[in-house]
Amino acid sequence: MLPALYTLADEYIGAAQYLQNLDLDEQTLSDTLEGLVGSVEEKAINVSFVIKELRYLSDNMRAAEQDIALRRKSVEKREAYLVNYLLSNLERCKINRPIESPYFKISIKQNPASVVIDNAGRIPCNLYRYPEAPPPEPDKKAIKTAIESGQDVAGAHLESTNRLEIK
Repeated sequence: MLPALYTLADEYIGAAQYLQNLDLDEQTLSDTLEGLVGSVEEKAINVSFVIKELRYLSDNMRAAEQDIALRRKSVEKREAYLVNYLLSNLERCKINRPIESPYFKISIKQNPASVVIDNAGRIPCNLYRYPEAPPPEPDKKAIKTAIESGQDVAGAHLESTNRLEIK
């Protein structure tokens, strides 16, 4: 079993620095480092297998979450329909007393009064809410376009990073 990747990387860097201080010919230096690179590459391949498996697993979980959300919404819709169905039929029959069973008690309760807006234009201004506007934030796309077109933008710069691609 190979040591951890960070251990192999440390060994490679240490060996490269040590070997550069020796007076070795290019071929010997290259052959020695190639053996160490092989271990790092083998470990990188093994780690990549794990990354691909985790990516596959997370993709499947995301798909399952979406399926479950759709099923949950369907169940909630059916529940709301049945609640309305039961309530409207009990009201039609004017059954106001509780219905008891060994499993639960069914009763019709009156909800607290709620406000219905008939015409928002006629409501006095002192009864409006004025939410605070969100604070302005830098537009990164506009800043990138400006910098790429040669404009100097104080307080911002472009920076490229690396990403790992496993196909």
